Amino acid sequence: MKKEDESNAQAAVAPVVELEEEEGVNKRETWGRAFDFLLACIGFSVGLGNVWRFPYLCYKNGGGAFLIPYFLCVIFGGIPLFYLEVALGQFMGVGGLKAWNVVPLLQGIGMATVIIVFLLNCYYNVILCWAFYYMFSSFTTTLPWATCNHDWNTENCSENFVSAPMTGNGTNSTDPGNIITNLTDPNITQSFVDPVTEYWERKVLGISTGVDDMGGIKWDLCLCLIFAWIVVYACICKGIKSSGKVMYVTATSPYIFMLCLLIRNSLLDGAYDGVIFYLKPNVAKLADIEVWVDAGTQIFFSYSISLGALTALGSYNKFHHNSYRDAVLFSLTNSGTSFFAGFIVFTILGYMAKTQGRSIEDVAESGPGLAFIAYPKAVAQMPAAPVWSILFFLMIILLGLDSQFVGVEGVITAVVDQYPSYLRKGYRKEIFIGVVCFISFLIGLSMVTNGGMYVFQLFDYYSGSRIILLVAFFELIAIAYIYGVNRFLDNIEMMLGWTILPFMKICWLFFSPVFCISIFVMSAINYSELTYERPSGKYFYPEWAVAIGWTMACFSIVWVPIIAVYKYIKCRDIRVLLRPTGLKQHQMRPCDYGRKTYDDVLRERQGLPTTVEQYGPPASSGGTPPPSYENPAFEKEKSYFTQL
Repeated sequence: MKKEDESNAQAAVAPVVELEEEEGVNKRETWGRAFDFLLACIGFSVGLGNVWRFPYLCYKNGGGAFLIPYFLCVIFGGIPLFYLEVALGQFMGVGGLKAWNVVPLLQGIGMATVIIVFLLNCYYNVILCWAFYYMFSSFTTTLPWATCNHDWNTENCSENFVSAPMTGNGTNSTDPGNIITNLTDPNITQSFVDPVTEYWERKVLGISTGVDDMGGIKWDLCLCLIFAWIVVYACICKGIKSSGKVMYVTATSPYIFMLCLLIRNSLLDGAYDGVIFYLKPNVAKLADIEVWVDAGTQIFFSYSISLGALTALGSYNKFHHNSYRDAVLFSLTNSGTSFFAGFIVFTILGYMAKTQGRSIEDVAESGPGLAFIAYPKAVAQMPAAPVWSILFFLMIILLGLDSQFVGVEGVITAVVDQYPSYLRKGYRKEIFIGVVCFISFLIGLSMVTNGGMYVFQLFDYYSGSRIILLVAFFELIAIAYIYGVNRFLDNIEMMLGWTILPFMKICWLFFSPVFCISIFVMSAINYSELTYERPSGKYFYPEWAVAIGWTMACFSIVWVPIIAVYKYIKCRDIRVLLRPTGLKQHQMRPCDYGRKTYDDVLRERQGLPTTVEQYGPPASSGGTPPPSYENPAFEKEKSYFTQL
């Protein structure tokens, strides 16, 4: 048996060695250690969404009752889809478009995921830019957002959250950009704004009146954005060997910081009230369709499904790596982190509510509002505030950096695997990574202008929200129904050496497609056009801006039918387009030899030998594959091999 395993392993790596020995072409990397892959998945998927989105959704949708739809979505949607993408990348050994050679007709899925993750990278690094800005500003004895005596503050600024200074005529300033809360008494109406919000809107963002008033570039933010992209490039320019080592720090150290923050927050007055508010179940909320939509979309965000990056990460695994075990460990870590982060957030919100004399519901925030308004507001009231501020924003940076590393690596892997003979020579890959980072920086420049926050919200709302549900549905149809779920299970058995539980098969065939399309339909029913909630009120986007948003959303998914039509025009044989193409010897089952593929059609037209001739068993063997093609996972009595 040991000899058979060795023979199988040799067959698995032989084609790769042949490619690597091509003159001047650098070897395709694999993870240095088995643990590197799991760490990269955790680093990529466990990010800002776990800290600033899940806790807010939990309290908004019934507290502890929200965990019921959340974990149902994890079991029937998150884990099966996560493992499908990882196993596909590991089996094919490539990312991007070529990973979807399993179904050439739907190779546009690979293009769609690359576009989605590219757009995500462009705006995600802007969040790191803001975090760097706040962290650098925290190296002082008094936090700049703690007081009102700065040149960016207005006369409405108030530090005590109760009253605001009066203007010369006995009334408050009526600048709508500064009004946060109106306090009324029998004689006069007062308005005030806290220094944290003024720092965020007036100092950091320099925010304009709308997306049609972009203003100029905020050069302090621009420098932070340049710095963020330099850090990203420095960590990934040498590929996964370098970024994998960096992730030992970026993926693990946030948990140390989170534990420190939780201990500190738990000692604050009002922390217990925050925890109760976070977990108190409201079962009646489960009848609300929006609760289930929020649970489903949160799974896609936190598990990084349909972004192509998981396929890219899996492609760097060794062929026989146990990624099935990693999928289970990842899901426990990811969902556990989300739940744990809720205690950090709501202990501090409970403290804020207590000190301000307001309800927790009034101070609860999500997204950038939590990281750059609510938490800085609370930190400013703590003893040794700069220390805790640095710690918090360093945690935000580390959570975001490894997500950004892998996101950019997903784009790079897709393109390099598409053109390996050109981009793996010399330092071309490093140069190409620099070009991708520079282009992403140029797009991100639009988000560090005075109107940049409005552009950021457009990218965040449209580029990768509901569309990823549709992409995931196409992935499931491609693997489970076209490529064949039994064949995919065979492929997994080739890699693992044993058969996985039938639960995955059932999910891929039934539960996961229903999950994806149901959440997509429900989110479409609940759709509302983008608005931006500012402290001064709600901003409604003009129609032309919404049209740009929908263009971004459709630009990714439209490549699925476009590439399908292009492939059909080139091949004119739908049966061939439904068969996998470009498989190597170690990826083929005994029944897969001698069947014409899409690549064969193209090679025939060029007068080149086909894979039928290359991989077909010799005539002297009587139609039996050579021993090097056999895989010990397949015994003769197995009967579930199917042919197209």
